[in-house]
Amino acid sequence: MPLRLRPALVLALVLSLGVPAALRAQAAETEPSDPRALARAILAEMVAIRTTDSAGHTDQAARAAERRLLAAGFPAEDVRIVEVTPGKFSLVARYRGTAGSGLKPVLMLAHMDVVDAWRQDWSFEPFELREQDGWYYGRGATDNKAGVATLLANFIRWKREGWTPARDFVMALTADEETSSDAIKGLVTKYRELVDAEYALNTDAGGGELHDGRPRVFTVQSAEKTYQTFTLEVRDRGGHSSVPQPSNAIYRLAAGLERLARFRFPVHLNETTRAYFERSAATQAPALARDMRAVARSNGADTAAARRLAAAEPLFNALLRTTCVATRLAAGHADNALPQSARATVNCRILPNEAIEATEATLRRVLADTAIQITRAVRDVPPGPASPLRADVMGPIERLAAAMWPGVTVVPEMSTGATDGGYARSAGIPTYGVSAVFDVIDDVRAHGRDERIGVKAFEDAVEFWYRLGKAVGTLPNSRPPA
Repeated sequence: MPLRLRPALVLALVLSLGVPAALRAQAAETEPSDPRALARAILAEMVAIRTTDSAGHTDQAARAAERRLLAAGFPAEDVRIVEVTPGKFSLVARYRGTAGSGLKPVLMLAHMDVVDAWRQDWSFEPFELREQDGWYYGRGATDNKAGVATLLANFIRWKREGWTPARDFVMALTADEETSSDAIKGLVTKYRELVDAEYALNTDAGGGELHDGRPRVFTVQSAEKTYQTFTLEVRDRGGHSSVPQPSNAIYRLAAGLERLARFRFPVHLNETTRAYFERSAATQAPALARDMRAVARSNGADTAAARRLAAAEPLFNALLRTTCVATRLAAGHADNALPQSARATVNCRILPNEAIEATEATLRRVLADTAIQITRAVRDVPPGPASPLRADVMGPIERLAAAMWPGVTVVPEMSTGATDGGYARSAGIPTYGVSAVFDVIDDVRAHGRDERIGVKAFEDAVEFWYRLGKAVGTLPNSRPPA
């Protein structure tokens, strides 16, 4: 009776025994031949690996990805597991294109780590992919193991087809986007030769918006705000609470925070936010649409329109300007003592190309009290510029989005949050978030209970990335392969 190995054992033996062609071929045969089934199998495997900050296990996820790539025929020297910092393992794989084309690679990003989830908080086991009523449920189903599965499935699919792009593709699956982002920071500095690229495409940003169940807006993230936290502190000699003093640390800090609450940073648009308001107008009610177009046409100089937009929607306000908001307070040491100190944490999200130093100077001016000491939290990434809306990136995205979702509006966006893409931009690699996953805009569950992704939405995103790779991997001025 011939020896039969379970598929998981076959894949493991490929790596652990180093057995070449025959066993590798057998391992490859265990992979589903249908692209959708392959992507689902990878998503299920990745969701089952608990890659939270508390559990770690990014080494397991990286090795699982490595096994699949080696079984698909990628040379071992083109698949690297990188431990940038102790216990945090990322995978970098290179898909070789035509030698001598002179084109720099395209970097493709996803992250393997997830926010933790507890069984008692969920309706079912969070670290097991569950299909129900047209949805895939599981921690990381959207953020961002769907992105990991998308890239792995398409690297394998292209390899099976024997397709050779005109340029190299580099896939980086990072280990800690949800916490410190040490992995991407290390890759673009210490390991720059592995990931250097003409530009990057990020599965962890951008995406699609469903309105009344229909695809309406397809966003491309081409900018991110810079995250910067400041500590504000007032110190005083204190004393007995039975004898109040004119100077009180709590009151002085509170007065400064009240001035900050009333302050609005000036409106500054960039290429991304101008295009966002101009194109988004087509999806809004008439009054909002008029204000969006007025702001875009005037480059923010129409202050009345900008004021109405900011009042209509907090997101619009955040896209128009730098924002700083108090997020934490601590003061005093006893109920019957005057406070000797009062501290507040103020978190700022700074527009691209605006200096952190300028934001700090504005805070000092607005607080208007030299007793309030300002300390800047150390950040090890400089503000990154908005990525230019270049035709060789936006063109293929717009054409493919129109073909797959007729009538959809493609809108560049600036994230008010943060992703690994911000570190790539700061390192000089223009980055475009294009997850291509359509979701219900008022029921986003990333980081939350019963995280999920639509089965069709996932399959469509995988297919979009397959076509996008073919498009950007084709020599300029030639027609992309089917």
